[in-house]
Amino acid sequence: MKGSSSTALLLAALAVAASSACGGGVRSAAELQELAARNRQPHSPADTRFMTAMIPHHAQAVLFAGWAESHRASRAVRVFCERMVVAQSDEIVTMRSWLSERGAPVPSGEFERHAAQPGAEPASMMPGMLTEQQLAELDAARGAEFDRLFLTYMISHHEGALSMVDDLFESFGGAQNDFVFKLASDIYADQETEIEHMHVLLDAFPRLDPIQ
Repeated sequence: MKGSSSTALLLAALAVAASSACGGGVRSAAELQELAARNRQPHSPADTRFMTAMIPHHAQAVLFAGWAESHRASRAVRVFCERMVVAQSDEIVTMRSWLSERGAPVPSGEFERHAAQPGAEPASMMPGMLTEQQLAELDAARGAEFDRLFLTYMISHHEGALSMVDDLFESFGGAQNDFVFKLASDIYADQETEIEHMHVLLDAFPRLDPIQ
């Protein structure tokens, strides 16, 4: 994966430095005001491109993770999907608000199959996005077959998101804004952890506990 190791090391180092600078614990009102002021610093075209592309990327993941219960996924996969849907839905709201506040085009917060996302590049151009054929295959699956396909496709989808963060950090002016840096760092860390968890679940296939 292009630049993933260097990006992970960079994010870890900067996170430690930021934590040390803040001294840990709860921030005072003055510190919060200072943070808010830093978050108003100029953003780059790379930041806008990242937010605009990550919204439909998240939205597609939320769409097919939301099929877990109706498609009779195992308990382990269903619990994973429920948590992921909440986290990524919250991030979609955050990214849409960020774009709106800066007068940029705001993609829909819901993924529309067969339709282009306003303001976003075509889904086929974003790394990890499922094709319509793959979505249809997953939508037709049930039970253990849904688990297998879901985990396989979502791992690839998450790896695409890591690639998008790599691209942001390698872009001119990318993630110099504190807010963008933190959001991209959180997405990278969360999805890297979830990839590891999904590999564990996939290795256990087909021994996952059936849903009850």
